[in-house]
Amino acid sequence: MAQTSLVIIRYGPYESCGVVDHRTFRLEGLQAVLKGCGHSCVLEKTPEWNQVELVVNGECVYECSLRDLEFGGDGQLDPICQEATEAVKNAYQQHQK
Repeated sequence: MAQTSLVIIRYGPYESCGVVDHRTFRLEGLQAVLKGCGHSCVLEKTPEWNQVELVVNGECVYECSLRDLEFGGDGQLDPICQEATEAVKNAYQQHQK
């Protein structure tokens, strides 16, 4: 797998303390895990509430609710981050075949 693999993380707004906004606090662990595997991450805002999509080579390879991700942290113990990382890994393996 190339060390410069690009993963686009599309994320929508969510409500916290009565305010709806695009926030990246819940994406920190996901980004850390992906970067730890050698991927480059680009954040892209979308209008879809509570939505996270991981896009690899123009194809959505993983989706989840933003609110399911753990707040902050390094993502090592977050099962959603592990599932997402595996989906990205599988997408690159299939693309190389």
